Amino acid sequence: MKSTNYTTLKHLICLIALIAFYATTSAQNTSFVYGDPLPDAPELSKSGEYNIGVRTLNVVNPGQIDILNSKDGQDPLYDRRLILEIWYPAAAANNDRTINYNELMGTAGDSLRPLVPFKFKGRAIRDALPKSNMGSFPLVIVSHGYVGSRYLMTYLTENLASKGYIVVAIDHTDSTFRDANAFQSTLLNRAKDVRFVLDKMAALGDPDGGDALAGIIDANNTGILGYSMGGYGVLNVAGAGYSDGLSGFFTGMTGGSTAITGLAASNPEYQEQNDPRIKAVVAFAPWGMARGVWDAEGLKGLKTPTFFVAGSQDDISGYENGIKAIYNGAINAQRYLLTYKNARHNVAPNPPPAESLAPGLNIDEYYRYADSTWDQRKINNVNQHFVTAFLGVHLKGEDHSKYLEIPENSNEKDWPGFKPRSSTGMELLYSSASE
Repeated sequence: MKSTNYTTLKHLICLIALIAFYATTSAQNTSFVYGDPLPDAPELSKSGEYNIGVRTLNVVNPGQIDILNSKDGQDPLYDRRLILEIWYPAAAANNDRTINYNELMGTAGDSLRPLVPFKFKGRAIRDALPKSNMGSFPLVIVSHGYVGSRYLMTYLTENLASKGYIVVAIDHTDSTFRDANAFQSTLLNRAKDVRFVLDKMAALGDPDGGDALAGIIDANNTGILGYSMGGYGVLNVAGAGYSDGLSGFFTGMTGGSTAITGLAASNPEYQEQNDPRIKAVVAFAPWGMARGVWDAEGLKGLKTPTFFVAGSQDDISGYENGIKAIYNGAINAQRYLLTYKNARHNVAPNPPPAESLAPGLNIDEYYRYADSTWDQRKINNVNQHFVTAFLGVHLKGEDHSKYLEIPENSNEKDWPGFKPRSSTGMELLYSSASE
């Protein structure tokens, strides 16, 4: 009788423990914020020492070519409006760091994919005072895909701000969920927007200016980071001039406009646009090589250290004839190529929001974010790790060689900074600059 009671008590204790475990797990899943570390997150993915502030800034780039209204080779001008989101180290106390970002899914003007508003949580404080007693912080500019938004990679923008960077993400007009428009605007304006925002942030950080960020933005140590069409843009800003083939295609699709020739490698004026403030480039799945956007001469112009990230099954930008071809052709840049084996194009965004699972939504809303093979949260943590290492070397002078000088094949040996058995399915290539 006593034995039976003891066995029953053990079962009851186990049942209570299981209930507690599932309750805790459910609570953890509910409280998970994009970018939070999974149990196997690599070492440098964890948040930094700073609390994070965030603010929205509306800016205007006057006198830009209105390519959507070009006709018969004539290019009218307009004032191009952009929305920026800026994350920065904050002086605020670590009380309530949870923020709700207002986002959209869908595509403007697409009846099959109507705009659907949703919210998701972050770990920042809206309009907090910046940390102003620590000197200046390097600048990182982030450019989203087509279509996308400034909130597409908050797992990374917040993470970098917590580590002592001023991070600004651009809503590229005509290229967001809200205002998607004809593709020629994206082709022309990506690189131009990034250049303008760099100048705007440098002015904002002028010690003699009146902005709250005055004196704490080190624009002379800038990294530019882009995903997909953002990668297309940041590579051009860093020196990879577009091909004459793209110029011809652009002229044909716009009814005669030659506006994009100013970004072509063959244009002597483009060759004089090198910006010494840019010290590092991160290009996630950059689009264009498989479509003839670059040629060998254009890629030779990329001389800034660059970290490429790709999926080996990328069906948007291409891999062997796309991203890896850019990596191989950029012979004058010190460069890395991190490849997620069997991943497709989505190697940069936040995880898919819960709303993307709603019945009746186009599955492409889910696949705007998700990868068909990898857990997006795992990709996010690995990206945080390697981007932290790479930018730390080139923008802060930190020694992260043990995280970057590693075996190419992650299946052969655990990579430094990764927990045992957690670094499988990846490859990291490295090439030094030939000049």
